[in-house]
Amino acid sequence: MADISVIFFANLRETLGKAECSVELSELNTQDTVGLISYLTETLAGFQDYTESQAVLVAVNQTLVNSNTPIASGDEVALFPPVTGG
Repeated sequence: MADISVIFFANLRETLGKAECSVELSELNTQDTVGLISYLTETLAGFQDYTESQAVLVAVNQTLVNSNTPIASGDEVALFPPVTGG
């Protein structure tokens, strides 16, 4: 059973070719958003290339968070590019 649901939005979703994935909390080096981003960089094709050229915002349980926010089993983490308007 997966501990964390990760959802990708906008052009990040298009780049990765997937809308979501599941990650076991035990697979992370640290149980925070930094550990999750590191894990995705190492394991998800295209993620590192995307994050090197684009900023990525992180929301945990529908709340925008800082990069070192703790995450727990059952959390939903959303990753998306900054929103612009005009």
